Amino acid sequence: MKRYSYIFYFLVFFGMSSCQQLGDQKVVYLAHTLPTSHPVHQGMEVFAKEVARESNGALNVKIFPDGQLGTEREVLELLQIGSIAMTKVSAAAMANFAPEFKVMGVPYLFRDKEHLFNVLEGKTGEAILVGGSEYLLRGLCFYDAGSRSFYTKNRPIKAPEDLKGLKIRVMNHQMSVAMVNEMGGSATPMAYGELYTALQQGVVDGAENNPPSFVTSGHYEVCKFYTLDQHSSIPDVLVIGTKYWDTLSEKEKEWMKTAAKISTKAQKEFWAKNVEECMTKLKAANVEIFYPDKKLFAEKSKAVLEEFKKDPKMNKLVSEIQAQ
Repeated sequence: MKRYSYIFYFLVFFGMSSCQQLGDQKVVYLAHTLPTSHPVHQGMEVFAKEVARESNGALNVKIFPDGQLGTEREVLELLQIGSIAMTKVSAAAMANFAPEFKVMGVPYLFRDKEHLFNVLEGKTGEAILVGGSEYLLRGLCFYDAGSRSFYTKNRPIKAPEDLKGLKIRVMNHQMSVAMVNEMGGSATPMAYGELYTALQQGVVDGAENNPPSFVTSGHYEVCKFYTLDQHSSIPDVLVIGTKYWDTLSEKEKEWMKTAAKISTKAQKEFWAKNVEECMTKLKAANVEIFYPDKKLFAEKSKAVLEEFKKDPKMNKLVSEIQAQ
């Protein structure tokens, strides 16, 4: 209730507007759910700094982290009605609004990180970002969110059959649910904020996420087995509502695009450094880390890809990505 009250008073105080006009300056509101210590937040700080620099202070970005203004879905809806200008969300959250983003969740679609960013920063990625405009949500850039892997409480996952009988928390994301079930586990969608307690109490046996999230959530305190199967590489997306985007001049749009591009490069460096630090922390905390044969997991999850390709539009998109 407290959070919803904050959102209500915030919107009333700022007149239900996605930005403020302070003299000759515009202040743009960017809300997201991550803590300020997260490397993706650090990327957004670079974005804000570069927008101010590019515009000589005429356009400024004010960041509201830690879910102050709502969940990913709530903030996306606020973008659509023009109450907030910008957000950062997982591509999985965008997939609930703009279907092309669903392709990011296909297990083992990307061969490696180089392939992933060749796609994201090329024509295919740009088309997906701009395609969200049809749903009033225009992507500006992708941020590195690493690869998701399994972590468990009572026993390690060394091969897909080890998932049998285990309840694995996943995002409220149909492809993640299908993937875990195909691999032999029991997918359990659950809010991220409820997961620590659920792991402690045995409501679920494990979950899946990237190293920074595994560490910053504190889940490594409960789960001492981490299997780097890297089943999916779902990036984060910097999004601007088209209701606000369409009010910008061409010059202001260029400032935004340039700043987004610069922040993407910086964020990758923040991410790589953070992953290294997190892996060191996990080893110091006596978390056992396993490097399984990823081909076994990829083979088990093939049915998810085949089901996805039944949609002609998505089949074309998959073929385009695989050809790169």
